[in-house]
Amino acid sequence: MSSVSKWVYNFGDGKAEGRAEMKNLLGGKGANLAEMSNLGLPVPPGFTITTEVCTWFYDNGRQYPVELKDQVAASLKSVEGIIGAIFGDPQNPLLVSVRSGARASMPGMMDTVLNLGLNDVTVRGLAKRAGDERFAYDSYRRFIQMYGNVVLDVDHHHFEEILESHKRDRGLNYDTDLDAGDWQAVIEGYKEVVQEALGRPFPQDVQEQLWGAIGAVFGSWMNTRAITYRKLHDIPASWGTAVNVQAMVFGNMGDDCATGVAFTRNPSTGENAFYGEYLINAQGEDVVAGIRTPQHLTIAGREANGSDLPAMEESMPEVFHQLDAVRLKLERHYRDMQDIEFTVQQKKLYMLQTRNGKRTTAAALKIAVDMAQEGLIDEAEAVRRIEPKSLDQLLHPTLDPKAPRKIIAKGLPASPGAACGKVVFSADEAERQSQMGEAVILCRVETSPEDIHGMHAAAGILTTRGGMTSHAAVVARGMGRSCVSGAGELRIDYKTGIMTVRGEKIAAGDVITIDGSTGEVMLGHVPTIQPELSGDFAILMGWADRFRRMKVRTNAETPLDARTAVKFGAEGIGLCRTEHMFFDTERIIAVREMIVAETEAGRRAALAKIAPMQRQDFVELFRIMAGLPVTIRLLDPPLHEFLPNSEAEMDEVAKAAGTDIQRVRHRALQLHEANPMLGHRGCRLGISYPEIYEMQARAIFEAAVEVGKDGQTVIPEIMIPLVSTKKELDILKAVIDRVAGEVKQATGVRIDYLVGTMIELPRAALRAAEIAQSAEFFSFGTNDLTQTTFGISRDDAASFLPDYQRAGIFEHDPFVTLDTEGVGELVSIAAERGRKTRPEIKLGICGEHGGDPASVYFCEKVGLSYVSCSPYRVPIARLAAAQAALMGEKPASEA
Repeated sequence: MSSVSKWVYNFGDGKAEGRAEMKNLLGGKGANLAEMSNLGLPVPPGFTITTEVCTWFYDNGRQYPVELKDQVAASLKSVEGIIGAIFGDPQNPLLVSVRSGARASMPGMMDTVLNLGLNDVTVRGLAKRAGDERFAYDSYRRFIQMYGNVVLDVDHHHFEEILESHKRDRGLNYDTDLDAGDWQAVIEGYKEVVQEALGRPFPQDVQEQLWGAIGAVFGSWMNTRAITYRKLHDIPASWGTAVNVQAMVFGNMGDDCATGVAFTRNPSTGENAFYGEYLINAQGEDVVAGIRTPQHLTIAGREANGSDLPAMEESMPEVFHQLDAVRLKLERHYRDMQDIEFTVQQKKLYMLQTRNGKRTTAAALKIAVDMAQEGLIDEAEAVRRIEPKSLDQLLHPTLDPKAPRKIIAKGLPASPGAACGKVVFSADEAERQSQMGEAVILCRVETSPEDIHGMHAAAGILTTRGGMTSHAAVVARGMGRSCVSGAGELRIDYKTGIMTVRGEKIAAGDVITIDGSTGEVMLGHVPTIQPELSGDFAILMGWADRFRRMKVRTNAETPLDARTAVKFGAEGIGLCRTEHMFFDTERIIAVREMIVAETEAGRRAALAKIAPMQRQDFVELFRIMAGLPVTIRLLDPPLHEFLPNSEAEMDEVAKAAGTDIQRVRHRALQLHEANPMLGHRGCRLGISYPEIYEMQARAIFEAAVEVGKDGQTVIPEIMIPLVSTKKELDILKAVIDRVAGEVKQATGVRIDYLVGTMIELPRAALRAAEIAQSAEFFSFGTNDLTQTTFGISRDDAASFLPDYQRAGIFEHDPFVTLDTEGVGELVSIAAERGRKTRPEIKLGICGEHGGDPASVYFCEKVGLSYVSCSPYRVPIARLAAAQAALMGEKPASEA
C-alpha cells in the first residue's frame, strides 16, 4: 500500500480539487482544466488520475493501486450528477473522452480516445436524445476507429480503407456526405476488422472500454515515439503522465456545432492577434489530423491567407466574441500566450484545454518583449521565458530575397526559416541520410507522431495536408525546423517515390528549398543570407546582459569567426587555438620543415618563416577585438598531426627543408604515437622544443606593440595547455617572461600580459592551489578534462555512447552537457583551491560546454568569471548566463 491515498481529482461545475500549480501531480492538461474550472470558464466536468498512478503502474508490474477503482467510480458518479446522464445507460448515456496529460507538453505523442461509452445499445439512446441518428452513428464509428487503433492496436489504415471504399461505392467525396445508414454500414465493417484482428468482438461493456483506455494512456508513456520525444526534449521518464477523463461535448452534432484550436497570439510571428482554426460539424481530431481544410477564426486571418471559407467571426459571431473574451482572460491569468482547444455544441462554447503555446523563437522573443512592455510580466520574467538553445533558430540564414527562385507550390507558412535539401519520403530515410551528412527535406502527405525521429533529422518538413495547427506544424515549431504544411497542389506517391505538381516531377534525391515564413516550395537550391539581429532580439539580449554576472567570450582564431562573435555580443576571445593558424596553405610547408628539422638551428630557421605570419594573425585579432581580452593558447596538438601523408607532399617538405624524402618518412615514423591524446602534446612540446613557444610569445608581444601604436590597449592572456605540474608552467613562464623583456628592449614598449594555464587534466585540478602560485588565470578545457576524467576518447565514443544512454548509464552525452558530478567536481575543486592561493584569479571555461545552457548554469554556480564558446553560441551563452544569475541553477525550460 502507498502512503498516498488520493489518486483522483475532480473538476467542473465552476470548481475543482486541483489548480495550475499542481501540474507535477495532475499533468499540464489536468492542472489547467482545474484552473479553468476555478476561473468559472465553461469546462465540461471530469476527473484527473494523477501522474503518481503512472509511476505506481510501472513500479508494480503494470498494476493499479487498490483504491483506484473505487475513486474512479465515485468521480464518474459526480460527473453523471453534473451532466444529468448515466455512463452506459441505454436511454441517456454519458460519453467521455480519455486523454493523456504529462507535466511537460508532448503534442501528439500520446494517446487519446473520444466518445467512449458508446456501444450497439447506447448509440440508439444518443441518437434519440440528440434527435439526430447521423450524428450518433458518426460518433460511434469514430469511437471504434480510435479505440481500435489506440487501445486494441488495430492499424488505422484498415479502418480508413473501409471508409474510403464505402465513399467510392456510393460516389461520395466527404465524410460529411455520409448519412446514418452509411455510417451503420461502415461500423459493421469496422467491427469485422476488430474481430478479424483480435479474434474477439469489439468490447460492448463500457467499464471494460474505460479501463482499456486508461491502461492505453499509461501504456503510451513508454511507446517509442514518446520515448524519442522525451529524449529530444530532456523530459525524464520518471515524471509519468496523468489521465484525464472528461464528459464529451460534441462539435459534430450539426451546423451549429464546431471544434477548433486557437492561440491567443500568433505562434509564428508573436503578433498580438487571435490566431487559430475551426471546423463546423467536426470533432477535435479533424482539425489537427489535416483530413479536412480548417477555416480561420478571424476575418483578418482568412484574408491574410487568401481563403474564401467563412471565418468563425462571420459564421458564429456571438460564440466568437465569447471565445475572444476567454482568450483575453486566460492570457491575463497565465501571463503567457495560450494554446486553447474548444468545442461549440449547439451554439454553446466549451473549453477543453489551455496550455502555454509552442511558438517559434522569433515569436517567443516578440511575445516576451511585448508582454514586458504591456506590464503583464517584468523584464526578468521576459528573460526567463526564452529557452537559450532556441536562439539557434534566429542565428542562421534565411533565403536571399534577390536570388532567383522557381516556385512550384505554395502551402501554409507553418514554421519559419528556410531549408534546402534532398527530397525524402520517409522518416527512416531522413534519419539515414542525415547520419551520412546529407541535408534532407522530409516530404509527407501528413506527418504523424511515428515520424518524430525523421522530423528531427530533417532540415525542413513539407506536407501536402494539414493546417497551421497540424501535427507537422506544432512539432516543427517546437524543434525549430522550417515547415510548410498543407501544400495541397503537391501529389506524393510513396510507392514510386515521386512528387508531382503542375506537370513537374520531383523524385527522391532531387533538391528543393522550402520557406517556412512564406509557405513557398521551390525547385533546386536557393541561396541564403545572414539574419539581422535587431528589434526584439536586441531588446531582450540587452535585458539579459543587465542581469548576467558572467562574461561571455568566444573560441575564435580566424578574423571571420572573431567578427561574427563580436556581432553576436562576445566580450573577448576565451580560446584562440594557434595550431589552427598553422594549417594555412601558405605556412604549412614551413611548419612541416620545422618538424622534420633535426637540430634546434634548423627548427629556428623554419620558425623564422612562420613568425611574421603568426604576428599578423594576432594583429588582426587584436584589432577586431578592440581592447577586449584575448586568450591565446600556445601550440597544443602533437606534431605528427601536421605531417603530410602523400608522397608528393612529403617530397615538397623534403625540398623545402633541404633534405631527402627518406628523412621525412623516418621523422613521421619517429613521431607516431599509440595514443596521441595522452602523448607528446601541449606544454610537453614546449618543454622539448622551447623555441616553438618562444616564437609564438614573440609574435604575440610584437603584435600587441603594433596595435598599441593605434592607441588600443591590448593585454594578451597567454595560456599554456595540458599542464599537470607547477614546474612545467614555471619553466615555460620563464621563457615567455624572457621574450617579453627582449621585445620591450627592442621596442621600448612595456607590455602588460597575463600567463595562465588550461586545466584539462585531473591532476592539474587537484593541484590547483600550487599551480595558481604561478598561473594568473585558469581556463577549464572541459573537452579534454572530460576525456581524461572518463578515459573516453571524444573521437571514438560515438560508437558506444548511444548504448550507454539507452542503458541509463549516461543521461546526456558528457561531451555535449558537462558531467557535473565527476568533471564538475574537479572544476569546483580547482576553482576553490585556485582562489585560496590567488583570490583574484580569473576563471573561465573554453570547452564546447561553454555554449551548452545546462553547463552554463553549473559555471554560474561555481562562480566562474566567464564562459567561452563558438561564435554562433554566444547569444545562447549570454541568455543562459542571465537565467543562471536570475535563477541560481536551472533553465526556464526545467523550472
